[in-house]
Amino acid sequence: MKAAVITTYGQVGDVVTVTEVPTPAVGPRDVLIEARAAGVNPIDHLIVKGFLSAGEPTGPLVLGSEVAGVVAAVGAEVTGFAVGDEVFTRVDPRVGGAFAQYVAVDHALVTAKPQQLSFEEAASLPLVALTAWQALTEQAKVGAGSRVLIHGGAGGVGSVAVQIAKHLGAHVVATASGDSVDLVRELGADEVIDYRVEKFDEVLSDLDVVFDTVGGETQDRSFAVLKPGGTLVSIVPIADVEAKKAAWNVRAGAFFMRPDGAQLARIAQLVTTGELRPIVQHVFPLDAAVDALLQVERGGARGKTVIAVAS
Repeated sequence: MKAAVITTYGQVGDVVTVTEVPTPAVGPRDVLIEARAAGVNPIDHLIVKGFLSAGEPTGPLVLGSEVAGVVAAVGAEVTGFAVGDEVFTRVDPRVGGAFAQYVAVDHALVTAKPQQLSFEEAASLPLVALTAWQALTEQAKVGAGSRVLIHGGAGGVGSVAVQIAKHLGAHVVATASGDSVDLVRELGADEVIDYRVEKFDEVLSDLDVVFDTVGGETQDRSFAVLKPGGTLVSIVPIADVEAKKAAWNVRAGAFFMRPDGAQLARIAQLVTTGELRPIVQHVFPLDAAVDALLQVERGGARGKTVIAVAS
């Protein structure tokens, strides 16, 4: 089968190639997915550069974190899935493999694709939606009446987080660039701050939750807008977190999402009820996987970049 792989770590354009590799074996708990589309995320180019690795690759490492496609085979212990089912999943990050024509995934991580979504739309959701869901429900305990600030409201994670926070009953404030303000409002944000012309920490205060998808100076300034006992949750590491928690009298922490098929099924229900819609800005063919990775590395996109895999 054809797949986008790395054999050593380095710059995306130097070490990523699209080549033929063996079709993955199907274990007893696995679903073999004939991929139709795969989402591209910052984690993918971090892996390429060796920032998120468990050692030097000993052979071709197939990239990719999330995939949508059609079930091609099931393992002997698998129930609930049959050949021909349309599914999507966040693959086990220790395994990867989504940038390929076939992907073998533990069936506990897989769920049915919402019928109203294209494969490209479905492939854009698992990683960002699970990240937003776990950040808001598990880490921050967002509920009805919570006042929540979401940074990067037009980005891959942020655009989904805005919608999930509204589903949870929160009053949602989001930051975005000027050309994305209308989109973020359409997604459900009650207030949108154009970070290019207005400083969020000069106009906001007493928030229950900040969900940080940006890091750096934005993360540092976010502590000031929380009420005492509020929560800052980030997908970017927080330097000197214990000192900052004590100084501002808040809870704070960074986390890394985990694959979860049951949670993904709940997210699929939000799509079905119209409470969640994915935003896909760029679609590249598998042969142009390098271009897709570089697009994500540049940043600044609305929603997600996706690789379309020919059926």
